[in-house]
Amino acid sequence: MTENQTDPALDELLCFDLYAAQHAFGRLYKPLLAPLELTYPQYLVMRTLWANGAQSVGEIGRRLKLETNTVTPLLKRLETQGRVMRVRDPADERRVLVSLTDDGAALEADARHVPDRIFAATGLDRGEALELQARLRKLVARIDATG
Repeated sequence: MTENQTDPALDELLCFDLYAAQHAFGRLYKPLLAPLELTYPQYLVMRTLWANGAQSVGEIGRRLKLETNTVTPLLKRLETQGRVMRVRDPADERRVLVSLTDDGAALEADARHVPDRIFAATGLDRGEALELQARLRKLVARIDATG
């Protein structure tokens, strides 16, 4: 089978198309995030902090739909880079609060071009993108509801 041919066994799987789309987005993001020294998951963490300010590790995980044990290593690397700071919540020592450092906050200006460049690369118009997002969110909600 050549590269342009499809695999009927995979063509039947919706999850494969989503997997392939995820990897295609990864290829788009990589050269845009490399100068910022961010991986895509780190970029998502930074975006949620830029948009929402300081949050607990659990809140970040919920926003990104990731488990705490996945978020924590991302935060440790961002902290090592001097972009975030983690401190125990004085009101509840079980909670760890994450906030941006000055360097982390300043990085937002350097990353402002990323969403527009990614959107342009999709070739979708605004309506198509909103429709696709709505369908994907509905799909995730349905899958989550099945537990």
